[in-house]
Amino acid sequence: MAHGAGAGMTHPFMQSMADALAGHGIATLRYQFPYMEQGSKRPDAPKLAQATVRAAVAEASRLVPELPLFAGGKSFGGRMTSQAQAASPLPGVRGLVFLGFPLHPAGRPSDERGEHLFGVQIPMLFMQGTRDQLADSRLLQAVVGKLGARASLKLFQDADHSFHVPARTGRKDSEVMAEMAQALADWIEPAASGTVRF
Repeated sequence: MAHGAGAGMTHPFMQSMADALAGHGIATLRYQFPYMEQGSKRPDAPKLAQATVRAAVAEASRLVPELPLFAGGKSFGGRMTSQAQAASPLPGVRGLVFLGFPLHPAGRPSDERGEHLFGVQIPMLFMQGTRDQLADSRLLQAVVGKLGARASLKLFQDADHSFHVPARTGRKDSEVMAEMAQALADWIEPAASGTVRF
């Protein structure tokens, strides 16, 4: 589970997600991209980021070779994972999970950042807030629709890119996190058993 561009693997979101998934019997391996380790705010070039994803996948396989393996992460981390998979399949990875896929820069709707997804030939789960400024819901729904049966989209009403919901909704961020973990667990089960067909 890779982190987003602005915060590392110990960010409360990453910790809370890992804890919520553990409650469903799903282990996570969190890791950092080199720029975050070095204290830089500038994300690594895609080539280095994708190499880091590959190293993390290899380490996860080494640590728990008996477990079905899924890869992905928050925003930038998820996109670097899908780019790596599209370039050359990640060994042993059965599916990709995106916690807020960054389809475009804020205020500049576009679907160009999703073009590489058509090179991914394993199941994908997109979990996205309806108020996400980095992914216009209609554009993302169109991309997922074109991807066909290998892609699933779970929208979280009123959540932003960080899956925060306004107080006026009467919901808490912790409730959204629990819903996300449940949705991921429900999706992983058939994907892990190989019963997903497309």
